[in-house]
Amino acid sequence: MSDEIFLQGYCSPQFEAVGRAFQNNFSEFGELGASCCVFVEGEAVVDIWGGWADVAKTKPWQKGTLSGFYSVGKSFTALCALRAADQHGFELDAPLTDIWPEYGQNGKQQTTLRHLLTHRAGMPAIRKPLPDEALFDWTLLVNTLAEQAPYWQPGTEHGYHTNTMGLLAGEFVRRISGLPVDQYFQQQIAQPLGADTHFGLSDEDLKRAAEISWPAQEQAAQPASAAYPASTEETPVEQSPEVIEHIQMMKSAYSNPSGISSLGVYNTDGWRQTVAPSANGFGTAKGIARIYNALAHGGTINGYEVIKQSRLEEARKIQCEGLDRILRREIRWGLGFQLTHPNRPMGPNQNSFGHFGNGGSLGFADPDTKLAFGYTLNRIVRDWGSPQNKALMKAVYSCL
Repeated sequence: MSDEIFLQGYCSPQFEAVGRAFQNNFSEFGELGASCCVFVEGEAVVDIWGGWADVAKTKPWQKGTLSGFYSVGKSFTALCALRAADQHGFELDAPLTDIWPEYGQNGKQQTTLRHLLTHRAGMPAIRKPLPDEALFDWTLLVNTLAEQAPYWQPGTEHGYHTNTMGLLAGEFVRRISGLPVDQYFQQQIAQPLGADTHFGLSDEDLKRAAEISWPAQEQAAQPASAAYPASTEETPVEQSPEVIEHIQMMKSAYSNPSGISSLGVYNTDGWRQTVAPSANGFGTAKGIARIYNALAHGGTINGYEVIKQSRLEEARKIQCEGLDRILRREIRWGLGFQLTHPNRPMGPNQNSFGHFGNGGSLGFADPDTKLAFGYTLNRIVRDWGSPQNKALMKAVYSCL
């Protein structure tokens, strides 16, 4: 076995710097396996992969290797919700109870789809303690959310709905379209675009799934609290009821039920085959980039309209920004999309939008240059702003 990484795929001559940056990520940043794809003006100018699909380094990363892209899937879930809302004439500011009556409990009667897609629904965690097996029970999860009271009045503040956004928006899609969100995504977005991206892998696709390496979790042998933003790990000496609720909210957001952030289950068939669209999407970098290629062109590519241009223009405008209650950092939200921000840059242009995922996976569109970017990896070493994706983005824009 050799640790030498052989770059596979294609870089157009103009974008050879991206290939060099990709290879450098292995030697400098300890990349295990990865893929990167870039479209410019509708053409795939970069489509590369390399490294290993398993920790033991016995299975080379292939063109069709599927890697978990974590929260990149939130933007795809939002895209499903926006498309379904337009198809069925549902207004973004109409109460969810119009199609999901059971949701109108305990102060959530006026919650809207806009609240869900901007992380302002006040539902970043599941309050009621759930058993481990609840992770695989969609109905139990969404019914539990429907019954609970919000942590804050919907629409008044934003706080990253780490694992609940996909459940809530996904249930909206199911209620309004009649299709589970994974099926809707395949039929309406992924398959028409030829995008190798999935929520819940089939038995056949399981064979293509890369093994995740998460050294911080594997070495620490800590409960899910190790995944919290660092600022939440310090317990105040004086614990007011508000502080106690906040601490419990943070714990529940990342670990109720215990595997909801993938901790302890991320390499199991059960996790790979369940539908948890906030965190367990799988795909190739090219699959991610294909979807964003359509969005970089106003929502329509090769004659297929993924989303109305007017709706997309609204989705990529600032809906809310400022200090996030969960992440404890400044962030800027469109409708289900992260908008480029100094602490979450997606290239140098101010109109870029997309979504980062745990460990550094990323998909985004830059409408100013008609550019789409996709990046997947399987060694989780940092959060969204990894040095690997920064190096790749820098290389991409140096070639334009």
